[in-house]
Amino acid sequence: MLPNLFRKTPLAWFQVTREKTRLLVAIAGIAFADILMFVQLGFKDALFDSAAVPYQTLQSDLFIVNPQFETLFSTKTFSRERLLQAAAIDDVESISWLYIAIAQWRNPTTRTSRSILVFGTDPASRAFKLPEVNQHLSDLQQLNQVLFDQAGRPEFGDIATLLKTTSPLQTEVNDNLVRVTGVFTLGASFSADGNVITSDSTFLRIFPDRQPEDIDVGLIKLKPTADIKQVQAALKASLPNDVLVMTLPEFATREKDYWANATPIGFIFTLGTVVGFIVGVVIVYQILYSDVSDHLPEYATLKAMGYGDFYFVGVLIQEALLLAILGFLPGAVLATGLYVLAQGATMLPIAMTIERATNVFILTVVMCVGSGVIAMRKLQSADPADIF
Repeated sequence: MLPNLFRKTPLAWFQVTREKTRLLVAIAGIAFADILMFVQLGFKDALFDSAAVPYQTLQSDLFIVNPQFETLFSTKTFSRERLLQAAAIDDVESISWLYIAIAQWRNPTTRTSRSILVFGTDPASRAFKLPEVNQHLSDLQQLNQVLFDQAGRPEFGDIATLLKTTSPLQTEVNDNLVRVTGVFTLGASFSADGNVITSDSTFLRIFPDRQPEDIDVGLIKLKPTADIKQVQAALKASLPNDVLVMTLPEFATREKDYWANATPIGFIFTLGTVVGFIVGVVIVYQILYSDVSDHLPEYATLKAMGYGDFYFVGVLIQEALLLAILGFLPGAVLATGLYVLAQGATMLPIAMTIERATNVFILTVVMCVGSGVIAMRKLQSADPADIF
């Protein structure tokens, strides 16, 4: 009867909450480890998401690029002749192209310069899905007209506000005088703090060393009834191997793979997550180990009463799960606040997501349960003879 009565007693809860100071230390330690993991995973996801945003704004079903193309930040050109050859396929509805390069933007207020990503496009076509861009295409047909990304870093200047009071708003790009005729919203990324869209003619004036026939990205819009995979296969078969033909997911994945594998950034964020996990394991292990050590005679007494190791494993695992939940909740709340601060400071799309919260919670549970399993070695040493 005694064992049955004892099973109704929430021993794990009493053990965890008995010493309030130790419990608060444990919660703070686990929350700290969770915040480390949240921050590292959040910035890594923000890196990938921001890198893929420009691709989502392009009005295209298929893309043609140089095989050496890895990122918008550093493109490789190819001959526009390949894009014209692609236009001969029956299911192709229209084609367009982009010139892409980094230029120096001069803040019209402070006169300081900062690197900005410039897209050059044919105003006669709709290369972008952005309504703010398409409504200004007629303006871009005039030379030296540009559109500015109002979601970029504030160091470029408050262009949207200046446009309301100053018309035309003039500034310089690569020491060339240009006029800002409108704004659009795209956003900063790890590769570019801001963006500018202009016509292909103005682009070639800003970058006089570029050849008109050497483009960076070819855009192919297909007819509504076309099968993207079939057209892609047909283009691959008909075009030389000096270009790649990709779908939108493949194109965006290529950019993400660059940041994840070709740069140390992806590795650094992953390493930071691992460090946070290890810190949590050490903290929880110390808490559980101390708890077991302090109550070793009591555990030995329970063994003498007939309780086996399996029961004690269950108690310790329950303690670990309780600590995981109690530590995760404040960690998630604080991490959400840090995301808000980081988004305001970096202009990156970093925010709490259900998927990330679930992943960190699973890591927290594994972290705490793993620590409990390690601490079990001390508990297994509890011998009934210790009570005498």
